[in-house]
Amino acid sequence: MMSQTELLRKKSHPVDQALTPEEIQQYLTVLDGWSLQGLHIAKSFEFKNYYQTIAFVNAIAFIVHTEDHHPELEVGYNRCVVKFYTHSVNEGLGGISENDFICAAKIDALAGNQFAPMSH
Repeated sequence: MMSQTELLRKKSHPVDQALTPEEIQQYLTVLDGWSLQGLHIAKSFEFKNYYQTIAFVNAIAFIVHTEDHHPELEVGYNRCVVKFYTHSVNEGLGGISENDFICAAKIDALAGNQFAPMSH
């Protein structure tokens, strides 16, 4: 199974087939806090305030734009829920793909860094 470091080195790419339930469970063991929620993988991130939450959302926007793989976001005052799902797999029926885990790993790496400016 691929490690988080290996996922970070990868780039999202066109895929046709969704991962199997077994593959999804294996990938979930690599990423801390992500879970299968219906048809998505999802994780909730918490912050000190709205400013840090929005800084995180903007940083996500940059990452997913470069990956060309965009999540659903639920944004609140001090919380952001990130959900990934690949619409193009399984002949357009959708599912979870490796791209979802590549982007999830990159967002985890972002969350582990000091992405928000220090308060004055």
